[in-house]
Amino acid sequence: MTLNITLRALSDPTRRKILELLKKQDLAAGELGKDFDITLPSLSHHLSVLKQANLVVSQRQGQEIIYSLNLSVFEEIAEKLYKFFKK
Repeated sequence: MTLNITLRALSDPTRRKILELLKKQDLAAGELGKDFDITLPSLSHHLSVLKQANLVVSQRQGQEIIYSLNLSVFEEIAEKLYKFFKK
């Protein structure tokens, strides 16, 4: 993971809202889509960007793909930012 990819993924308000929803519980793409007024391909694009940044992970359960937060990446980001601002 690079910080640039992660920050680019976090820069979009739709992706931040996806992360907020996943903070509460793991969700399938269809369940996530209910909270947005965007097309399924747009939602898939946002999820793909989040996956590329390793901010979310996915797991197939039957015919659904369940998305969840990858908390270790958030810890890594916090550590890098802390070191950046620390004197």
